[in-house]
Amino acid sequence: MEDCPPEISNSTFDLPNITIYPKMPEIVFTEDAIAPLPVFSQATISKGFVFASGNIGITREWKLVEGGIKEQTRAALRNLEIVLKAARSSLQHIVKVNIYITDFEKFGEMNEAYAEFFDKDKMPARTCVGVASLPFKADVEIECTAELA
Repeated sequence: MEDCPPEISNSTFDLPNITIYPKMPEIVFTEDAIAPLPVFSQATISKGFVFASGNIGITREWKLVEGGIKEQTRAALRNLEIVLKAARSSLQHIVKVNIYITDFEKFGEMNEAYAEFFDKDKMPARTCVGVASLPFKADVEIECTAELA
């Protein structure tokens, strides 16, 4: 933008009664949810959507929850619910879910627990991908995109 006049080359434009500023994503953090690792956030908000990072079924002490894939799924979704609430959204506003699973033999069990959190007539779009491994040797990781409430 070196060739632009100074009034255009900066990132703010003043128009009659309108000021346009470049908007950076808003970082979401709540102490009510499991803390994220230092290299990512719990979620970000951008252009009316919440992009929640992947969640696995761990405790606040960073221990895998007991009870296998069903309990891990429930714990991951409960944590996502907390993060979404902090981001001014909810599970009911999810538009897309990505699930990563290490053993498709456990797919049915994961689905049973997953279905407990959503209205059967309003399920969000979803992808489920088989992966070789997940952090803490978890069986499942869940991330989502939701609209702001």
